[in-house]
Amino acid sequence: MDFDVLFTSQLDALKEEGNYRIFAELERQSGAFPKAKCHDNEAPDHVTVWCSNDYLGMGQNPIVTQRMKEAIDCYGAGAGGTRNISGTNHAHLCLERELADLHNKEAALLFTSGYVSNWAALSTLGARLPDAVILSDALNHASMIEGMRHARCKKVIWKHNDVADLERKLAALPANAPKIVAFESVYSMDGDIAPIKEVVEVAEKYGAMTYLDEVHAVGMYGPRGGGVAEELGLMDRITLIEGTLGKAYGVMGGYITGSAALCDFIRSFASGFIFTTALPPAVAAAAQASIAHLKTSTIEREGQRRQVARLRAALDRAGIPHIDNPSHIIPVMIKDPVKCRMLSDYLMKEWGVYVQPINYPTVPKGTERLRFTPSPLHSDADIDHLVAALSHLWKQCAIAHAVA
Repeated sequence: MDFDVLFTSQLDALKEEGNYRIFAELERQSGAFPKAKCHDNEAPDHVTVWCSNDYLGMGQNPIVTQRMKEAIDCYGAGAGGTRNISGTNHAHLCLERELADLHNKEAALLFTSGYVSNWAALSTLGARLPDAVILSDALNHASMIEGMRHARCKKVIWKHNDVADLERKLAALPANAPKIVAFESVYSMDGDIAPIKEVVEVAEKYGAMTYLDEVHAVGMYGPRGGGVAEELGLMDRITLIEGTLGKAYGVMGGYITGSAALCDFIRSFASGFIFTTALPPAVAAAAQASIAHLKTSTIEREGQRRQVARLRAALDRAGIPHIDNPSHIIPVMIKDPVKCRMLSDYLMKEWGVYVQPINYPTVPKGTERLRFTPSPLHSDADIDHLVAALSHLWKQCAIAHAVA
């Protein structure tokens, strides 16, 4: 059997649908974010990155990079193994204490990514708690869905951000069944924010545990960057808060926070923690420096919010349709996979603007978009250039403008 033929036939179908993913070869330039060197022969030598999840540019913050350099000199490059064999380093424990403090929890537990922390925590909770039921928001991230699938427990899907539907489904479950309400604070594709207070109140009414994914919110919201739950004063009422170190904190890794017993439970039973090599200590040290900095500095968040508002206002003036939401994520709707890919290519090659098309299966068919994430390091000139490019291409590609 020629397996390459089988592979190629499915790849060809993906290309025909307009959903084949092409990765740009870029070279982030330290100290020049959001500029990057481009190795695509058909694009300018340097482009402006508009779709990074390094929301505050902390990946190139001198405090963070200097701490990583110092940590490499101190600890070396790698962790040396899994945490349970030889990979637990002082830097890991310092970071876990920093994270527990960030969310006002007793403990925290590190993972190699936010995907792994969701997968490992939810699969362990669902599998190890007898007769557990996980109630999942309909738009939860793939990592959460994968964790629930591996849990092999009962799963109930509630309508996105619909607290009344959540309550109906909680009320229908046995009173003595361990119930876990899993949801996100900021949803990364539409940029909407969950009604966290209302969800927590309903969960408490039915004795359910709350599992909140704050990956697109940590570092960004709240007086110390603890996320939307901190901003709303709700952290102490949420059982488990999950986050990432790879977005606003600019480094890499994922984590959970909660009670000491909860974190020890996941540490002791989660295969995604037990059997994987630990984060490099230098990465952990850099992440701790980033978190500590953003606990006291508001300059980055204030600058980012200013540029988000500026871009939204410029898009409105130009009639470019985008989802109106309360977050830092600006989805510009194209609603066609081929045009979405084409616009992305034109922006890169003709205007030096890098933004990846967001097509199915990341978003439902017919909701294809370009997802912009302004940072405090995008200049006013960068924003003006982007809107000029979009306005030009909107006419060239015959895409409908927003209705005033």
